Amino acid sequence: MEDIIKDLSVYGYLILFVYSLGGGMVALIAAGILSSQGGMDIRICMVTACAANILGDAALVWLSRYNKSIVMPYIKKHRRKLALSHLLIKRQGVKIIILQKFIYGLKTLVPLAIGFTKYSMLKFNIISSFGACLWALAIGFGSYYASTYFAKFFAMFEGYGYTAPFVLLALLGIIWAYFTFATRKK
Repeated sequence: MEDIIKDLSVYGYLILFVYSLGGGMVALIAAGILSSQGGMDIRICMVTACAANILGDAALVWLSRYNKSIVMPYIKKHRRKLALSHLLIKRQGVKIIILQKFIYGLKTLVPLAIGFTKYSMLKFNIISSFGACLWALAIGFGSYYASTYFAKFFAMFEGYGYTAPFVLLALLGIIWAYFTFATRKK
């Protein structure tokens, strides 16, 4: 176990950066817990995750705006979900761009939807940068200070490791069901 923690403290920042390009919430929580145990520096973790998150969102907007023919085949099945994201952006613009940082699934759809529209890239990048900083601070410090509670929680399930995939599948199923329900034809 100590070897794993040592390796994570060596390669952890790189792993956190790469993972945060596409989301990074789980990696930032893990980095906050490792930081509380002395394996990493929480400030560097938050800056790394924030920078990667900003770059990832900007890349998604750029990709969907200037390379629609490349992106469209991958999202054909999700057109209604993309339309829902577009409507949410029209109604709640700034709130959705900030909130999408905290909700799994919207992290990818909102920048793609913005790229397909004529929404200002500069405005999006400014709001996204603010949201990424807020996200990194909230998740980073939250996981850092809540690490003792995480340890107690996971200690309760120490002998029941086989249930983790079922809980994860249930959570993903709930998110998928919401988007399916919210985008169904009426």
